[in-house]
Amino acid sequence: MNLALWTVAGILAAAYLLGGAFKVITPKERIAAVGHSGRWVEDFSAGGVKAIGALEVLAAAGLVLPAVLGIAPVLVPLAALGLVVIMAGAAITRIRRHEWKLVLVDLTYLALAAFVVWGRLGPASFAG
Repeated sequence: MNLALWTVAGILAAAYLLGGAFKVITPKERIAAVGHSGRWVEDFSAGGVKAIGALEVLAAAGLVLPAVLGIAPVLVPLAALGLVVIMAGAAITRIRRHEWKLVLVDLTYLALAAFVVWGRLGPASFAG
């Protein structure tokens, strides 16, 4: 179980670090031009897109650094919980935009983050 949680947390951390950094450094217009998956930015201000990206980068760090460094590992499930909230918002945005295939992607990320929350607060917490 611990190995599965580390694997999922690592994959999520890599995905959100890259995706979040992309949102932080790329202008909103270029994100929208990426294709159908980038059209969601039309519903947000440029600052809102950057804020979402910054939160994703922080969550990526929070998924692995506290446990690796042994400093406040309780932050790992809290970071994962933050991603659950972000992905719930993403899914709601996709539903409003009728982007049904992309809703499934968002819900998959949400489920993976929820798995980390459940595992790190329950059966495979760092405390025991």
